[in-house]
Amino acid sequence: MSVLLLIALTSAGCQSRTNTNPSGETLELLNVSYDPTRELWKDLNRAFIPKYQQETGNTLTIKQSHGASGSQARSIVDGLEADVATLSIWSDTDALRKQGLLKDRWEEGLPNRSLPYTSTVVFVVRKGNPKGIKDWSDLSKPNVVVVTPNPKTSGNGKLSFLAAWGSVVLGGGTEEQARQFVTKLYRNVPVLDTGARGSTATFAMKGIGDVHLTMESEAYLEVQENKGELEVVYPPLSILHEPHIAIVDQVVDRKKTRKAAEAYLNFLYTPEGQEIIGKHYYRPTDEKVAAKYASQFQSIKLFPITDLVANWDEAQGKFFAEGSIFDGIYRPADIPNKE
Repeated sequence: MSVLLLIALTSAGCQSRTNTNPSGETLELLNVSYDPTRELWKDLNRAFIPKYQQETGNTLTIKQSHGASGSQARSIVDGLEADVATLSIWSDTDALRKQGLLKDRWEEGLPNRSLPYTSTVVFVVRKGNPKGIKDWSDLSKPNVVVVTPNPKTSGNGKLSFLAAWGSVVLGGGTEEQARQFVTKLYRNVPVLDTGARGSTATFAMKGIGDVHLTMESEAYLEVQENKGELEVVYPPLSILHEPHIAIVDQVVDRKKTRKAAEAYLNFLYTPEGQEIIGKHYYRPTDEKVAAKYASQFQSIKLFPITDLVANWDEAQGKFFAEGSIFDGIYRPADIPNKE
């Protein structure tokens, strides 16, 4: 079965304990993550669980929950008992802090500001790139159908919007020119799926669209699964994706799973964890491992969100909150059906 059909809630199987310490506990962790990371975490769990069991004598099960990043954050706030949150957007994770679920300055709890990997937004096109799509400006042409998730719910959607906006203002254009550009772009979007994996299905499985705006890791998975029918295109410029990870303090303290959760997330920074990250087309933050996998990524200029706004809170308010710029430029009733 195609991995694109995997259900949003999966479980990494519990393997037999290799340490026979009779005092060992049985523990379960829930990792609440964003859409494209299913395969990454499945492999990380497969590597981490036996190592942890051998070292501690504890039997460990790790469950995964995946969906649109913003929706996942709201689920945790509403009571989903995530031991760890590995969401796409800083503001989604920080929303948990604002609700008292995470400690202040939570980013300092893990190495590299709680960033074990980074990514970016690229294009996936049909074989041979028949519409000649090479840069962001090509997405506003009237004959191009664009597939991208909803920036109101999806981290991928937010990053795609901001990358498009940045392609104008960082190229010397004004904010009014950027608004005009993204308005034309989203008029080429026939449907906004709530999450990244839904957009992958729309483009790759349903055959809708000429170009799919997606995360680098998802792009390569999409191309591999479609066996030569799709291609990855790198625009000259795109946004730096920084998906922070965090321990959900209120949950682990109540469940008494903090030590296991800390070991789990720290595993991502080990050479073994970084290798798995690189193999899944995420960009490792360990310099040595990153150098090993650098050749699988094309050259591209990446800009941080702070090149556009002061921080993610400002981005959320300016671009994606109710009555913001996105609400002003996207009116589904005005979008022609281009299926």
